[in-house]
Amino acid sequence: MKSVVVIYGSDSSEWEVSVRSGEFTASQIDGMKYDVYEMFARFGEWTLVAYRRNGSERVVIPEGERPVVDKTDFSAVVGGQKVKFDYAYIMQHGTPGENGLMQGYLEMVGVPHSGCDAFVAAITFDKFSCKSYLKDVDFVKCADDIFIRKGEQDPGLASKAVERLGLPMFVKPTDGGSSFGVTKVKTVDDFDNAMEYAFSEGKTVMAEAAINGRELTCAVYFNGTENVALPVIEILTDNEFFDYEAKYNGHSKEVCPAHIPDALRDEIQETSRKIYAHLGCSGLVRVDYISTEEGLYFLEVNTIPGMTSASLVPQMVRAAGLSMTDFLTTVIENS
Repeated sequence: MKSVVVIYGSDSSEWEVSVRSGEFTASQIDGMKYDVYEMFARFGEWTLVAYRRNGSERVVIPEGERPVVDKTDFSAVVGGQKVKFDYAYIMQHGTPGENGLMQGYLEMVGVPHSGCDAFVAAITFDKFSCKSYLKDVDFVKCADDIFIRKGEQDPGLASKAVERLGLPMFVKPTDGGSSFGVTKVKTVDDFDNAMEYAFSEGKTVMAEAAINGRELTCAVYFNGTENVALPVIEILTDNEFFDYEAKYNGHSKEVCPAHIPDALRDEIQETSRKIYAHLGCSGLVRVDYISTEEGLYFLEVNTIPGMTSASLVPQMVRAAGLSMTDFLTTVIENS
């Protein structure tokens, strides 16, 4: 049987969410087709924490006995037997799994993996870089923004940002996820604190004009023949925006499929397929938008979207009438 290792944990603030996503993903992979291993990877320490072999029940490895992954050939010794992993399903939110570092390693050692290649992962993980690839296309709009690198802020930046972007605006790290480091800035006096918070998550920050509208999201995957768009979800949050509390602590409602006109649904699905192709994506990707009277605005691409049982993509999969197990088999076989 082919050995599939699900990699979770990360070096970012999202590591705990990554663990939940990874454990759920591993539980849904077909144990009759694959031996499934779970690898926890954080700050360079890679260990196996659990496995399912030959369709058996999941075995959790005691903490003091967890095999260390040999990075020279991406293998581990389990029960006295060396296992060389045939395929990696990356579920690391944030670095190194979402910014191309893990993908680059796997590509160098010749191990197939889920999701985008290293170059595309690096581009899409950085919000400013990703938007730069889409600013000139005619099928989606991008909100105006300003890029700031740590140490290059001039004293008049707050006033300049307000003059150009208006209020409210968002200040966010360019390379973060789960809304860590994000602030909705309502007054010029809030700008500097928002910048400091954003820089606590990374070295580059983006100030972005706030767009008022309906927040919608759609995932795309390759099924071996074509790029397929899943049902659209509308996100309704109790908070100022879809922040960490809203995402993970029950302060939002996701409507799936979204109660939107068919024409808008079709536009979002087609736009998502175009973005997927334009950026050179592969595997499973989720694209977020704001829909306004002026048109559809691109927010960001998630190349490793959340995969807990309550996450957006599993909701889309269920709404499409697919089983998670069959869906993940399709992703694994066509990445």
